[in-house]
Amino acid sequence: MALDITELYNVSSGAIKEAAKAAPTTRIEDYKDNGFESLLHTAVDNLNTTNSYLSDAENEEIKWALGETENTHDLTIALQKASTALQYTVAIRDKLLDAYKELIQMQI
Repeated sequence: MALDITELYNVSSGAIKEAAKAAPTTRIEDYKDNGFESLLHTAVDNLNTTNSYLSDAENEEIKWALGETENTHDLTIALQKASTALQYTVAIRDKLLDAYKELIQMQI
């Protein structure tokens, strides 16, 4: 039984779309009218999402280590979600720190 390449593409694109929906999103355009408070709430929500992914990955690792599950697929997905969310969070933090340093160095 051969796997059709279109089936593989549909499965892959569906998984990518689902991961994109689950990823934390932040767009500056969304905050023009809502102000800093809305931006701060979204940042906290993104941090909570990242923490949730990290917790899920840790739980999957524990289940796998204890032999409660043999499904490495769920473990791999949880680890990848956690890794991607953490990389995103660190990148945002670095950009915010760079902006803060630039503001501090401005002379009035």
